[in-house]
Amino acid sequence: MSEGIGAILDRKIADIKAGNNVYATGRVRMVREYIVEATGLEDVSYFERVQVGDGGSEGYVDAIRRDCVLIALTHIEGKVRIGDRVTATGREYGGQFSPDSVGHVVDMFGNDRLAGKRMAELRDIPVESPVIPIMERTTVNRPLLTGISGIDLMYPIGRGQRQLIIGDKKTGKTQIALDTIINQAGQHETCIYVAIGKTKKEVKDIYGQLLRRGAMEYTIILAAFNDDCAPVLRGTPYAALSIARTYLDRGEDVLVILDDLKRHADVCREIALLMGKTPGRDAYPPDIFYAHSRMLEQGCQHQNGGSITILPVCETKGGDITDFISTNIISITDGQIVLSAKSFEKGQKPAINYGLSVSRLGGAVQDAAMKRAGPPIRRELLSYLEQREVFELANADEMGETRKRTMRRGVRILDMLKQQKFAVRTPETMLDMASKLDGEEA
Repeated sequence: MSEGIGAILDRKIADIKAGNNVYATGRVRMVREYIVEATGLEDVSYFERVQVGDGGSEGYVDAIRRDCVLIALTHIEGKVRIGDRVTATGREYGGQFSPDSVGHVVDMFGNDRLAGKRMAELRDIPVESPVIPIMERTTVNRPLLTGISGIDLMYPIGRGQRQLIIGDKKTGKTQIALDTIINQAGQHETCIYVAIGKTKKEVKDIYGQLLRRGAMEYTIILAAFNDDCAPVLRGTPYAALSIARTYLDRGEDVLVILDDLKRHADVCREIALLMGKTPGRDAYPPDIFYAHSRMLEQGCQHQNGGSITILPVCETKGGDITDFISTNIISITDGQIVLSAKSFEKGQKPAINYGLSVSRLGGAVQDAAMKRAGPPIRRELLSYLEQREVFELANADEMGETRKRTMRRGVRILDMLKQQKFAVRTPETMLDMASKLDGEEA
């Protein structure tokens, strides 16, 4: 429950009597867009909430230097000018969350971004939660079914796993995430879709798609729009994991979609350059790996029975999954679903690159029936894909019978794995299709 007015007044009176109502103040010395350099704040701490000017602008202390502090503004009212007063609050910067946020598009401050109002029953949440100790984590062995045959049969995801979805723009990355959310109906799993730097139109479309299919009943859309302050875009995915921790602590399962971390990395780079930090590779800050690793390490299967499953999305250019940010995230996660623009153009949807995709848990998160059906299909498909580029245009009459059989089977497997968007399949349907495939060959 939210704190009552009487309790707030009693706490304020107690603070006044104890002398805790006096805060340090300073002055703005320099302004670089949303980064403010202030002097005179000698007693502030890192990540402390501060108020700037008299118009209601606020932010947090992002760096403490010998003669000044750097403040990242998360809310700007009016124009921040040199000489404006900066007031420390003595409180750690954080967000707010309401349990009633399920079914809504909200931001990290508890605002309903579609209705334009504050949510009720708001609670303070830290932007970053403490790390879950290794001794409280257990084996990831329960499946998280996406409803997509190419994933559930061959590259399965477990509850508590961190599986990357990576590919070029417009190859269906967000669609895989939405299909996964829709497939959690009746699974007692809360889903948090984090939109990082997307337009309002894109978020409204995602909200409408999920709403029409009944998925908003168990889904929270946590949005940081492309016109929000960059520090808000940077902090939103951390706040999402803090929200997920509140469900995990109750022993519940949570699915978190981070769409996407390439945009998040670009925001971190922008902030770091404005603050004058030394740039590293590709001008990203030297701690960009840590920025993502401390976020994704929250994913786990907890000993209390709950879990946080994280599906980060990362956009590539020209199909290059070896760029700096992509390789960083690949090394943090437990596998990746790679999407191919070439396959998408050929009509293979979902456009999964089955040769490059990996699940490092594999059969450990599948039941016995799926474990029997999936690996043989994957081996046959990979064998076909290796030979297809060479033999696809060859004269079939010149092939041996074994080669013909391999090519026919490969084509049928690819046809079986084709799936329209929002057409999720049950495990029983997938197993039935796999058995029919064997029956046709016989």
